[in-house]
Amino acid sequence: MSFAMPVWANKIFIPMDAETQTAHLKAYGIAYAALKGGMQIDWLINYKGGSFGMDQVEGVERMCKLRGVAYEIKSDAEYSGILNSILDPDFNGDVIKLEKPPRIAVYTPPNKLPWDDAVTLVLTYAEIPFDKVYDDELLKDDLAKYDWLHLHHEDFTGQYGKFWASFRQEAWYQTDQKTAEATAARHGFKKVSQLKLAVAKKIRDFTAGGGYLFAMCSATDSYDIALAADGVDICESMFDGDPADQQAQQKLDFKKCFAFKDFNLVMSPMHYEYSTIDNTEFRTSIQPSIDYFSLFTFSAKFDPVPAMLCQNHTTTIKGFMGQTTAFRKDVLKSGVLVMGEYKPANEARYIHGEYGKGTWTFYGGHDPEDYQHMIHDPVTDLDLHPTSPGYRLILNNVLFPAARKKPRKT
Repeated sequence: MSFAMPVWANKIFIPMDAETQTAHLKAYGIAYAALKGGMQIDWLINYKGGSFGMDQVEGVERMCKLRGVAYEIKSDAEYSGILNSILDPDFNGDVIKLEKPPRIAVYTPPNKLPWDDAVTLVLTYAEIPFDKVYDDELLKDDLAKYDWLHLHHEDFTGQYGKFWASFRQEAWYQTDQKTAEATAARHGFKKVSQLKLAVAKKIRDFTAGGGYLFAMCSATDSYDIALAADGVDICESMFDGDPADQQAQQKLDFKKCFAFKDFNLVMSPMHYEYSTIDNTEFRTSIQPSIDYFSLFTFSAKFDPVPAMLCQNHTTTIKGFMGQTTAFRKDVLKSGVLVMGEYKPANEARYIHGEYGKGTWTFYGGHDPEDYQHMIHDPVTDLDLHPTSPGYRLILNNVLFPAARKKPRKT
């Protein structure tokens, strides 16, 4: 799709504040479609919830109407006034130019049972196109085709999500295990853990080369654990046919991790946990009614990246659980940027960092609009949550690669 350029100077202004916008998630899809149509977009950081501005084009205007996205038409003079107010040194805002639609891949198994995935849900809802990739594609180096990669709640350690104790008799568990073992054998690996480590290294190289990595739930901690355990058997016999290395903990190399350090493995197959990175089991007294985490406020003019990633119409987000719910702060590396936290539990919910020429963002929890999503629970209907601030954080990451790059501070 391409949009004809306008012959007048008016602008489409899409407000993203809580009072005006009723379809925040769909608005990101409008921005993506405009980029794909060859337009340039202004992302107005901290102005009415992170609004979007673009040339008035009939196709975009029609799309807003069809998708129920609130918008206004601003004259050139009115829009210039908005830009001037944002650029005022006393206003904590910035104008970020979005220039090119990112090529998006979602690392997800063909058979996603027993889980759905928040990112594929919201990309589909926002009508943002993406490709599904999995182990075969990554081992063929297909990641070179993409700018942005999301990791479905994967288990990169080769322990099948630590579901053995509760679900080993389930058909979906047995099918997943057989499929993974067949894939490993097809690529010349004796164990699924070796396959997943090879995939993790492909993701590492993608990020180091300038890619944008986004992960949620168990794909966050299991990824770093797999890197740290390179060459170390941390899987018990029901997972890979032989006992785990009893010295595995001492052999971990935390220097290989993106985000975490000094964590302890949980190697018992009866224990539904990978390590002490996740804070789920340390927050049992927290009730859903008080489980809200706070986004940090960053200087938009001096720290544009975290300002973009935290852009929202509220700084308070409803908590939600997952196999990996949150990250214990005592195992975060010193260079990790905490962007969202729940102070009473001393946990980080939303973190970010750089690796090589690229960046990574880890977001704890499974589904921002389902507090404790259980196996076989119905898929979240985003028509019921069109303004979800928790889902907005995902979509901020989707648009992040489209931003015109500014020199990094040294």
